Amino acid sequence: MKINSKTAGKSIGYATETSEASHSGGATVDHESQVRDMSLAPSGESKIAWAWRNMPLLRAIKEDFEKTKPFKGLKITLSIHMEAKTACLCRTLAAGGAIMNAAGCNPLSTQDDVAAALAKGSEDAPPMNVFAWHKSTSEEYEKHLTMALESGPNIIIDDGGDLINIMHTKLQHLIPNVYGGCEETTTGIMRLFAMASDKTLKFPMVAVNNAQCKYLFDNRYGTGQSVWDGINRTTNLVVAGKDVVVAGYGWCGKGIAMRAKGFGARVIVTEIDPIKALEAMMDGYEVMTMDEAVKYGDLYITATGCEGVITERHFDKMKDGAIMCNAGHFNVEVDVAWLDANTDSAEHKPNIMGYTLKNGKKVFVIAEGRLVNLASGDGHPVEIMDMSFAIQALSAEYMVKNHKNMEPGVVPVPTKIDKDVAFKKLEACGLSIDKLTPEQAKYLLSWDIESGE
Repeated sequence: MKINSKTAGKSIGYATETSEASHSGGATVDHESQVRDMSLAPSGESKIAWAWRNMPLLRAIKEDFEKTKPFKGLKITLSIHMEAKTACLCRTLAAGGAIMNAAGCNPLSTQDDVAAALAKGSEDAPPMNVFAWHKSTSEEYEKHLTMALESGPNIIIDDGGDLINIMHTKLQHLIPNVYGGCEETTTGIMRLFAMASDKTLKFPMVAVNNAQCKYLFDNRYGTGQSVWDGINRTTNLVVAGKDVVVAGYGWCGKGIAMRAKGFGARVIVTEIDPIKALEAMMDGYEVMTMDEAVKYGDLYITATGCEGVITERHFDKMKDGAIMCNAGHFNVEVDVAWLDANTDSAEHKPNIMGYTLKNGKKVFVIAEGRLVNLASGDGHPVEIMDMSFAIQALSAEYMVKNHKNMEPGVVPVPTKIDKDVAFKKLEACGLSIDKLTPEQAKYLLSWDIESGE
C-alpha cells in the first residue's frame, strides 16, 4: 500500500490505483481508501460497537445476509454521512457479499475515526474502501465521491443525490454496470423525480425516504431530536422562553417544532404550502411569512430543501444576537455566502460564526449553514437509524433480485418491506399487536353490512 502524505499537518490518504475491466466492459478504477488518519481507528471502532449493540434490526439482517449472500461479487457504492450508524450499514451489506466503496455526503459530517475504522476493518469485519474526511474542500468532497463511483458499482446508495448526479454527468460510461439504487433523503427524492420527469434517469432508484417506516420516524423523531442535540451541544443556551422560527413544516419541520415546543419555546412556522400551514396552525404554532418572522425570532431553523429561505433582505431585520442553522440537506437555505462577502465575520465558538451587519447588529450561523444535526452532532439516534438502514439494506436486496424487471425511474419501497421492518421493530421493543379474526377481515371487505353477505 502506498501512503500519500498531504501538505504538512493535513490529511494522510491511501491513493494507489489499479485499473480493471468491469463485467459489462466499461473501464473502472479501484482506488484505495482516502481517510484523515488511520491511527484513529480504535476510537471509531468503539463508536461502531456502541451503535451496533443498539441496532437489533440490522443485526438480524446481517445474520440473514451472511447465510444468503445476496450481494456476492457485486459492488456497492454508498454516500451517507460517515458516522457510526452508517458504518453498521456498510458492514451489513459487506456481510451479504458486497464489495463496498463508501464516501461521506457532507464535508462537515464525516467522523474521521469512524472512516478510519471502516477502512482498517476489525476481527469481525473486513476492511473496505472509504473516501471521506472531515472539513473536506468542495474539490476534495467531489473527488471522494467520484473515486467511490469509479469502481463501477452495481448498486448505488445515495443521500441527497450527489452520486446520481456525478454518475449521470461525468461517469456515464459506467451506467451499464448499474442495476439501480436507493435514495435516503427528501432532497434526493426531489432530484430523482425531476430527472425521471426529464427522462434523464437511466436506472431504477428505490425511494427509501418515502417508506412510512422512514419518514414517520427518521424525519420526524430522528430530525426532531438530533437537530436539537446539535444546537444545544454547540450553543449551550437555554431554549425555553425563546422565539424559534421553523422554516418548512414537512415531516422534519414537524419534528423540530414539536421538540422546540417541548423545550418551552414559542414556535413560529413559515410555509409555502397552505395545507401544511393550516396543519401547523392547528398544531398550536403561529404561522407567518419569513419577512414577518424575522422581527421576532431568536433562533431560526430551516428545513425546506430549497435555496434562499433566509437571505440578504432578512438579516437587517433580525434581532441582535439571532442564531441561524439549517436542517435541510444542502447549505443553500441560509445565504451564508452573502454574509461572508458583505459583513465582518469571526468565529465566536467552535462551529459558530458571528457576522456584524452594517446596522451594528450581530447575527450568528451554526456549522456554516450545513446540516446542523450532523455537522454539529452525531446525527439521528441509533434506534431510529436502525429502522431507516434496515429499509436501505432490504431495498438494496430487493433491487438485486428484481432489477431485470424494472424500468428506469423512481420505485416505491415494497409495502412488505415497510411492514416487516415495523413488525421486527415492535418485536425488538417487546411489543405485540392484535390480528384480525377471519370474521373481522370478511367484515372489512363486505359492502352489504346489514345482510352480512
